[in-house]
Amino acid sequence: MLPLPAIVVNCKAYEACVGDGATRLAQVCERVAKLTKTTIVLAVQPADIFHVRMASRIPVFAQHIDTAEPGAHTGAVLAEAVQHAGAMGTLLNHSEKKLTIPVLTKAIARAKTAGLITLVCAATPAEAKQIAALKPDLIAIEPPELIGGNVSVSTAKPEVVTATTKSIKDIPVFCGAGVKTKDDVAKAMQLGVKGILVASGVTLAKNPEQVLKDFAAAMQKFK
Repeated sequence: MLPLPAIVVNCKAYEACVGDGATRLAQVCERVAKLTKTTIVLAVQPADIFHVRMASRIPVFAQHIDTAEPGAHTGAVLAEAVQHAGAMGTLLNHSEKKLTIPVLTKAIARAKTAGLITLVCAATPAEAKQIAALKPDLIAIEPPELIGGNVSVSTAKPEVVTATTKSIKDIPVFCGAGVKTKDDVAKAMQLGVKGILVASGVTLAKNPEQVLKDFAAAMQKFK
């Protein structure tokens, strides 16, 4: 399991964070992680997992895995393949890659078989509670309408975060969607989360290293 609290940075498919960009961002994450003694995870494209893992010592997540088992499944993202490439875990059910509950159930099981940590996204507290029954390792509450915006969920909809943290006690809850500043992070931590899931707030920032330092500083008070 990851040492908490933690920052998970989702590279998505942003041009600046694919290939060499992914390895450069991983090295930035590693510098900040060492300096601030904060867990920082980078979720990357499957093709970048090995290179990122070789370029840094931070935990690396796959952005998704499929439910396929080893066999005749051309194009499938296998849990075993990303684990072998160096991934410690995987994101699942992001709003840009939604899964049905039956598919998600199998994906979580496949991840566990391969020894991968699962960080599963939920759009609402009700969905988060439904997902909690599947026993993932971590749950991230992310209202999709706020993803990529400039207002964080901890500011715009704090009740969504607290409803999730109050109803789910045995699984650490992260929050995402619109996290851009250290104040956003501090507010989220005050609401009871154990980490944040962020994308454009870091990946598209002019100075991602400073942003990560600010985020880590905001977390220090809650360790």
